[in-house]
Amino acid sequence: MRIRGPLAALCLGTFMLLIDVTIVLVALPSLSASLGSSLSQLQWVADGYALAVAAALLGAGMLADRHGRRRVYVVGLVVFASASVACALSPDMGWLIAARLVQGVGAAAMFTTTLSLISTLYSGRQLGLAYGVWAAVASSASALGPILGGLLTQALNWRWIFYVNVPVTALALVMTFRCIPRSTPDRAATRRPDVPGVVLCALSAGGCVYALTASHAHGWASAGTLVPLAVALVACVVFVAVQRRSTHPLLDLSLFRRPEFTAAMITIAVGEGAVYGVLPYTSLWLQSVQHLSPIGAGLVVLPHAAAAGLVALLSGRWMPRPSPRLGATLGLLLAGLGVATEGFLGPGSGWPALVGGLALSGVGMGLVFQVAAALALGSVPPERAGMAGGAYSTFEQLGYAFGVAVFGTLAVSAMNRSLNGVVPDPESTAQTLSGGGADTLLAATPAGERTAFGHTLHSVFATAHNTLALTAGALAITGAAVVLCLTRRRRNPPKGAVAGSPATPAKAAQVGD
Repeated sequence: MRIRGPLAALCLGTFMLLIDVTIVLVALPSLSASLGSSLSQLQWVADGYALAVAAALLGAGMLADRHGRRRVYVVGLVVFASASVACALSPDMGWLIAARLVQGVGAAAMFTTTLSLISTLYSGRQLGLAYGVWAAVASSASALGPILGGLLTQALNWRWIFYVNVPVTALALVMTFRCIPRSTPDRAATRRPDVPGVVLCALSAGGCVYALTASHAHGWASAGTLVPLAVALVACVVFVAVQRRSTHPLLDLSLFRRPEFTAAMITIAVGEGAVYGVLPYTSLWLQSVQHLSPIGAGLVVLPHAAAAGLVALLSGRWMPRPSPRLGATLGLLLAGLGVATEGFLGPGSGWPALVGGLALSGVGMGLVFQVAAALALGSVPPERAGMAGGAYSTFEQLGYAFGVAVFGTLAVSAMNRSLNGVVPDPESTAQTLSGGGADTLLAATPAGERTAFGHTLHSVFATAHNTLALTAGALAITGAAVVLCLTRRRRNPPKGAVAGSPATPAKAAQVGD
């Protein structure tokens, strides 16, 4: 079988859905100016999409098993394109957030089928090469999002970051029908859909992220924070209980007894949360404080994108030989060191202070994308490849969603502390500044005090960004230590899995006409 056609179709969809995770980042100031928004609303534009992807992934995987993976992939493309048009036409922030959620559901249908299709369409050396190409596309897409977003926002306007999805979707649909064979549904899966599992998974993830996002606006002791958090925790407990008793679970929790599988989930979730969870606030600092254009802010991230894509592509050629255990550990370690290097900004620092850290974290994330996917699918039996791929994608998007939410709360808290005693209302000022409103604050300041106050805002934002970057770095390095312990060699690996093997071939998919 030719490797290029099916892989190109799948990578095109993957590139499009992952680039939409970060393409909005450099457009956040333009969105705020055009539609008017608070920090919480900006967070939901960036976070709602990733959360919807994560919440819908396992359910989409269930539908893929019931109705065929190619069919669900095609439906996902159509939903994604339709929701992209709705995003572009948004008259206000509420409409845009709702459309982003629907867009995320379509992306989930595409994402959940990608890895399982690759694992069934390829084997042996082709499988390792396919993983490498896919990982290169996935890692570079997340990093290239701000660059493409900056180009479209500055050359046209922010609405074109969504319009551009339509022609790409059309091309992906044509390639899918021409190159990817129709897959036969799993007859066992058609009998018992796990609808309660889908609902509980969405409630748990959505409630927790909502609580984290609302906490900096309402406070941790408010009903607006505690109620959704309680709903999320209860839903999570019930989800675990339901999955343990289900004959055909949405997620087989016994997979987490395999240390390599658990290590893969930690690797991708921590890597996404630590590195890309900080990027929205880096983008706001570059544009609202440093006054870079959207294109300029996007180009600052280019070293990260180039490093991530190149490392992921090259590692796909030699990963079958080195241990994925070392690759996962090294990837998180380098990602952590890179993002921590970005945590030493001062009031007079400019964008060059970020370049070295961004490049190093790109090297780390290139390894993370390649190794985590290979480790996840290689640590389970072939018949569990689809579920493992869905779990991997779910943890990836949950890591990003939780990262954006947690670091948003931390940013406001750090700014609030720095502004305490400096301005009459530090909480309100911190909310405005963290939402990209530095110019708004300066415009409301008497002309004679603007220079001094501008210096203060630079210092406050830099201090907050340093707190985020150093915290993210510590999180990634801790994750590397945990992964190293989990994947230590054992005498008796789990039956049906080859410990540390990235290229355990799945059974070839049955295809129909």
